[in-house]
Amino acid sequence: MIGMAGLNDRALALIQRQKHFVLDVVKLCEALPKGMAYEIFSRQVIRSASSIGANYRAACRAKSGKDFINKMKIVEEEADETIHWLELIAELPQANKDGANALAKVADEFVSIAVASIRTARNRNNADGGN
Repeated sequence: MIGMAGLNDRALALIQRQKHFVLDVVKLCEALPKGMAYEIFSRQVIRSASSIGANYRAACRAKSGKDFINKMKIVEEEADETIHWLELIAELPQANKDGANALAKVADEFVSIAVASIRTARNRNNADGGN
């Protein structure tokens, strides 16, 4: 991966997982029929899903513990928003409900990872005196 030298294997694996996730979201959306709701929801979910990985990459390059936490909060918010759009897509007629629900579960895992990372970073910051 370009620009990712120096990251540990777990961070690199998560970046790859997020890339595959957003590509799966794109595939799900491309298979939807034409129509205003499908198009609006597709744009929204692709935007939020792609933001998860972009913000995680930014968090990996954070300049401080506080910067990392702020970026991971964005990851958490974008992953949660992605769940929202996937749940709406799953409710639309002619949508791949199983595919949308499976992707929502993956997005929920990203929420959990972000929450755990934020908690760990806060604990480290508190142990280091807030730096």
